[in-house]
Amino acid sequence: MQIDEKYMVRCLELAKNGRGDVAPNPMVGAILVHNDRIIGEGYHCKSGEAHAEVNAIRSVTEPDLLPDSTLYVSLEPCSHYGKTPPCADLIIRMRIPRVVVACQDPFPEVSGRGIRMLREAGVEVVVGVMEEEAKALNHAFMTAHTKKRPYVFLKWAESLDGFMDKKRTDASTPPVLLSSPESRRMVHKLRSEMDAILVGTNTALLDNPSLTVRHWAGNSPVRVVLDRNLRLPDTLTLFDGNQRTLVYTEKEGMNRTNVEYVPIDFFPCFIPSLLDSLYKRGIHSLLVEGGSEVLTTFLKSGLWDQLSVETSPMALYDGVKAPDLSLYSVCRFGQKLLNGHLFTVYFPLKSFSKKTPMELKYYKY
Repeated sequence: MQIDEKYMVRCLELAKNGRGDVAPNPMVGAILVHNDRIIGEGYHCKSGEAHAEVNAIRSVTEPDLLPDSTLYVSLEPCSHYGKTPPCADLIIRMRIPRVVVACQDPFPEVSGRGIRMLREAGVEVVVGVMEEEAKALNHAFMTAHTKKRPYVFLKWAESLDGFMDKKRTDASTPPVLLSSPESRRMVHKLRSEMDAILVGTNTALLDNPSLTVRHWAGNSPVRVVLDRNLRLPDTLTLFDGNQRTLVYTEKEGMNRTNVEYVPIDFFPCFIPSLLDSLYKRGIHSLLVEGGSEVLTTFLKSGLWDQLSVETSPMALYDGVKAPDLSLYSVCRFGQKLLNGHLFTVYFPLKSFSKKTPMELKYYKY
């Protein structure tokens, strides 16, 4: 079979169109090629709706060409009945003779079965074309099904001299605004692409955040708040019932509309239990927007996957110190300057060293 990577690049670009709408499913793109001509293409648009292969086949205006075409798809075709019928069955029924797959699906209900089903039906299947790039595109999905925990994205903004805020004792003093209007839109775009967003007790008390998507179009994530001793009053916006909220605590709380209290042990480190609980609730990606203490705890645990730091041109001279990254094994991926604000992306050193430059571009938000 003659394979051209440019078609898989197109699959990956198509797949991105589903970002923010397909979770907990992966983003997938597919195209059909006949004699070096794309005759159909599609992507998974929304969870519960048709998969990429189905949409690609439906888009073909000359179906008589399918028995002499090659299907490129960024993830192994499914082989089980979920919310939709198996794509492998459709490929066989439409007599598509060749399939090029970027990577195998780690989901236990698939995990090689789709590829095996196609081959047993006589379909020629090639696997591993741009495999790492395809895995990187769906880093949350891949992390959830291989590590059994959410993909953890840490984020904070700091002053030019390394402070996250002035020292405050109550909510009567507003937080220092270090982000720019552009970066706030970027943050809300990121929120729309994550399954859940987390803050600690102090951030909830001092900032009274809503943790919703407002400066971008998209779905708001599940709100997660750490409240070890149930110090947070019911009057906080987090408890308004408008968005699903999980409260992790050592005490016994009373559940109510859209607010669930989840008991975990906070000693010696709560993060493994927290991530296990979130994974079991179908949460594949977690954005941590907490304060310095919570962020430092995640850094110390090593249970994080990506970090973004916004450095403001403003100096505070005193206040709440941002985590000191020199204490941890991190590797800087890249930097971008936007209207005087510097954005830096980091990965854990152990994972960064295994990634290729082409793969890393699919981690950008």
